[in-house]
Amino acid sequence: MFRFAPEGYPFILVFVFITIFTVIFVRSWMAIFPLLLTFFMFFFFRDPERIIPGGENIFVSPADGKIILIQEVYEGEEGFIEISIFMSPLNVHVNRAPCDGVVESVVYTPGKFFSAFKPKASLQNENIAMLLDTKHGRVLIRQVAGSIARRAVCRVKPRDTLKKGERYGIIKFSSRLDVYLPKDARIRVKLNDKVKAGETIIGVIE
Repeated sequence: MFRFAPEGYPFILVFVFITIFTVIFVRSWMAIFPLLLTFFMFFFFRDPERIIPGGENIFVSPADGKIILIQEVYEGEEGFIEISIFMSPLNVHVNRAPCDGVVESVVYTPGKFFSAFKPKASLQNENIAMLLDTKHGRVLIRQVAGSIARRAVCRVKPRDTLKKGERYGIIKFSSRLDVYLPKDARIRVKLNDKVKAGETIIGVIE
């Protein structure tokens, strides 16, 4: 059974209506363009099931896409490993929890809309940061809007519990997602690797 992200239904219905309207009241051949956009909306907002790998000490990718950055960062004396994933319009855009945890905070920050590839996009673009309290320490996941994607959706709130691989949000129309793992995690991906949300193991605590 096909599954679609609920945030996509308004877009799908709008283009279905435009297609029908064009066929009835304009010219049928002119409905090709809105029909193609309708198919794209079905494709873009698809939400396939994923096989979540077992194990309490692993982190899975929170997004589909390509790894564009891996680096160590620090907040005071606490160290993290940042992994950034770029999502193209062809990727599934539903975001999933990288591990089990309790939502500590969800912070929306307004900002600009630089290309998601640019380093400054991570902090200067509009974003939603979700902080998870996990058995391995704090894990931060930041949904970052891009030059095309200007709407991120986080479906959870503080004190909600998430399981590894569980759906928790979506970014509309391509963008970037940053995940900050504990510094002692052994990273299992490298630059330019393609990853799948909920399936690809990106880090392990040994």
